[in-house]
Amino acid sequence: MESPLPLLYLDVDGPLIPFGGDPARHRTHLTARRIRELTGESNPLLARLDPAVGHQLAELPCHLIWATTWFDDANTCIAPLLGLPALPVLPDPPHTTPRLPPGVHWKTPALTAHAAGTPFAWVDDEITEADREWVAHHHPGPALLHCVNPELGLTDRDFTILENWLRHPA
Repeated sequence: MESPLPLLYLDVDGPLIPFGGDPARHRTHLTARRIRELTGESNPLLARLDPAVGHQLAELPCHLIWATTWFDDANTCIAPLLGLPALPVLPDPPHTTPRLPPGVHWKTPALTAHAAGTPFAWVDDEITEADREWVAHHHPGPALLHCVNPELGLTDRDFTILENWLRHPA
């Protein structure tokens, strides 16, 4: 019996919309007109989304899940620009979440609980060693916490790492 595909939790700001550093270094891939046609939005940061990244994400052997403060807006504002279908969204953590240890991102316990032992990769620009320790102690399955440089966003090197891990979660 074939095991289920791993999950890939995906942040938007940083991995998909590069930011920080010299603004002149950030390429634009979409015109304001195209963004409005596809989403009805006029957020200038959306021009930094590279539609080719959407194809690369769709080719990965995993189930994609938004893990972003964009929440459901990722499906209306981001997915159409990347050519992706609507994706599941990591739920907002309950307001009764216990106090987390220093350095643990609010997403960490939420995605660990959501994965429920299923192998997963998490792509974000805010992953810390505290997050890695939390996952090691609270997730019984394999997990890859992949930190992306927010000035660059996802690169070919990042996709190589993700593809290799997702094909053989360890």
